[in-house]
Amino acid sequence: MPTLYYHHTACIDHDTAPGHPERPDRMRAIEQGLAADLFKPLVRIDAPVADFDTVALCHSNEYIDELRHISPKEGMIYLDGDTSMSPGTLEAALRATGGAVAAVDAVMTNTKTNAFVGTRPPGHHAETAKPMGFCFFDSAAIAARYAQRKYGITRAAVVDFDVHHGNGSQEIFWSDPTVMYASTHQMPLFPGTGSTSERGEEDTVVNAPLRAGNGGREFREAFDLAILPRLEQFAPELIVISAGFDAHWRDPLGSLELKEEDYAWVTRKLMEIADKSAQGRIVSVLEGGYDLQGLRDSVAVHVAALMNN
Repeated sequence: MPTLYYHHTACIDHDTAPGHPERPDRMRAIEQGLAADLFKPLVRIDAPVADFDTVALCHSNEYIDELRHISPKEGMIYLDGDTSMSPGTLEAALRATGGAVAAVDAVMTNTKTNAFVGTRPPGHHAETAKPMGFCFFDSAAIAARYAQRKYGITRAAVVDFDVHHGNGSQEIFWSDPTVMYASTHQMPLFPGTGSTSERGEEDTVVNAPLRAGNGGREFREAFDLAILPRLEQFAPELIVISAGFDAHWRDPLGSLELKEEDYAWVTRKLMEIADKSAQGRIVSVLEGGYDLQGLRDSVAVHVAALMNN
């Protein structure tokens, strides 16, 4: 079965302040990268709007109601120094979550299918009742929880290789033995979480922090020694990737030195584990990546690897 690509033009309508790194041009860069002939077999699907009951799988109703209430009709409002809402933000966030959930439906009902959800805003910093770090709804976490509720998945994994630690995903699954959250990230760096001692109440959180200046060798060692063995032992029935590409050497928000081949490598490694325990089921959800060339090229090799399923 082919790889599916969920996207939507509404994700361009989430405006941020001039000079903000999480900008609409990120979507245009990805479209440019996936326009090559190599990607003609991709099945391109408009990401639907998630309903609020689905968002409530991981976020409180009070939080959701508050975002709906403050969503501006015009102009821009700031929720913190980094995170703002424009008139197009709420729909874009709901399309991001809707794409992730639709991808779960697709991979759960078609053998050997995987998907990439190329939407914005990102989500992995959003906690149960708090937006932060450009994020509103944790689409990757919602996708994992949705798979459990709808399809009876008993073990799901969220694997995060963004340069920033996914504090939201960790908080959501902190006391949940049925979901493993595993992350490589630069430390110290925003948001300040993600030490190796943070293991969750059920020992299902695996953090493998990297230092500024680390590159592909250290990144691969972190996966080979800390994450992949634990993930294989956990035997997830679905893998959701929080696919942030801001650990790329070109990225302005981090100081790691990953190259495109490192993203291709980790994608193949996660596919090998998915083949063993999850019938190949992977849903990859875009997180960070703020240098447009680095994002374009990294997404391209990531999706190309997914297509070789």
